[in-house]
This record gives sequence, structure tokens and C-alpha cells, in this order.
Amino acid sequence: MTVHLDVTDGVGTLRLDRPPMNALDIAVQDRLRELAGELSRRADVRAVVIWGGEKVFAAGADIKEMRAMDHAAMVSRSRGLQDAFTAVARIPKPVVAAVTGYALGGGCELALCADIRIAAEDARLGQPEILLGLIPGAGGTQRLARLVGPARAKDLIFTGRQVQAGEALAMGLVDRVVPAGEVYREAHGWAARLAGGPAMALRAAKECVDTGLEADIDSGLALERSWFSALFATEDREIGMRSFVEEGPGKARFTR
Repeated sequence: MTVHLDVTDGVGTLRLDRPPMNALDIAVQDRLRELAGELSRRADVRAVVIWGGEKVFAAGADIKEMRAMDHAAMVSRSRGLQDAFTAVARIPKPVVAAVTGYALGGGCELALCADIRIAAEDARLGQPEILLGLIPGAGGTQRLARLVGPARAKDLIFTGRQVQAGEALAMGLVDRVVPAGEVYREAHGWAARLAGGPAMALRAAKECVDTGLEADIDSGLALERSWFSALFATEDREIGMRSFVEEGPGKARFTR
């Protein structure tokens, strides 16, 4: 398998495994979509880590595979490419990308599908498709601009340049930079902490933020209002409020 799923203590780890550079060929894309669906459905998974291993996250698409495709073939395939990444972005649970080494092209786009990105000090990120006479095709022109703003996104996309972890942190492309040997531990720790939280409220929060960003403010507020009210029907709301009153804040133990 080119992508593995391991679940421990409520955390699912999506592990890319296509050495040496985790090139994202069609088989990897399809496997990502399949496992994203499984992660979305499984009640025993409460948070997710995307991880490429100790040396590299993913250095981009499989250029040899793409070079063999003509216009008609890519018209047929491009929706499947985007659908695979969208499936990851729509996992209704907290998702963190643990970025080591290179996260370029499709690798950067995959990291953009996570809710936060924790990067190694020596990580390098970028969208170099322009150097091939192309543009990002797995969501880069859309998710990158929404994350770092249109001007910074255009700089990266127009030039194809790579940014080191420090610059990526400064522009908001990654959220935390740690020594390379600590990336997975930090990412898993973040996910494990949230895996013990109220699952439905976390799902609601993610949907409200992600969907609200694509809507006008009134529509976003209506979605927030709907979810806020709905959560009063959950057991976790009762547990959280009872614990707050009886024990103080931050001590609730939510149901699994």
C-alpha cells in the first residue's frame, strides 16, 4: 500500500509510503480518498495526523506519470485529483500535517488540506508547478490564497520558489516549527489532546469555520447559530457544563 492508516488512542495517522519522495501518483491519490472516507466514518478516530515519514512529507506529483498524459487524459483525471484532496480537507475531525523535508506541489497542497501544519526546522514548502508550464491543480490556487492571502500566494505560485520553515511560519503557511526529530511527536500530541475533546462540538467548529469562510457573514452566522443550538442536545454539552459547575473549567471527561 502507498498510504497506511494506523489508529491508536483515538488518533488516526495517514502515513504516506512511496519512497523515496512520496510522489503523489494516481494510486496514492485514490488511496488518500479511500482512507479519508474511512477516517470520516470511524467513530474510534477522533483526530488525524498526515505524515510522510522522517525524511520527506511529499515532494509533489509523479512527473513521469503526468508527462505521459495528454489533454484529454488530464481532463478526465483532474476531477479525481481534486476530489482526493477535498476528501482529506473535509474529514470532519481535527487534522494536523506533520511536515518533514519537502512539501512541494501536491505535497504542499496536501498539507493545506489540514487544519494546522507543524513543520521541521529544515522543511521546505512551495508550489513549483509554474516551472513545468503548469499551475497547481489539487487546490493550491484556492487553499493557499485563503490561508496566506492572495499576494503571498501569487508570489509562491508565480515564481515557483521554495520557502524554508521560518519564512513559511512568518507568512502563516505553517503554524509551528520544531526540530525535525520532534515533528511527528508534536503533531500526534496535538491530535491526541483533541481526541479527548467533545467530538460533535469539534466537528461543528470545523464546519462553521470552513464553510463560513466561503459564505457571506450572515450565512456564516446562521450556520453557527444552528450548530450552537444543536449542541445543546448532546451528552457532551451536559458533561461539559456539569463539570464546569462542579469542578471548574477544563476538567470535563467527554464520552468516546
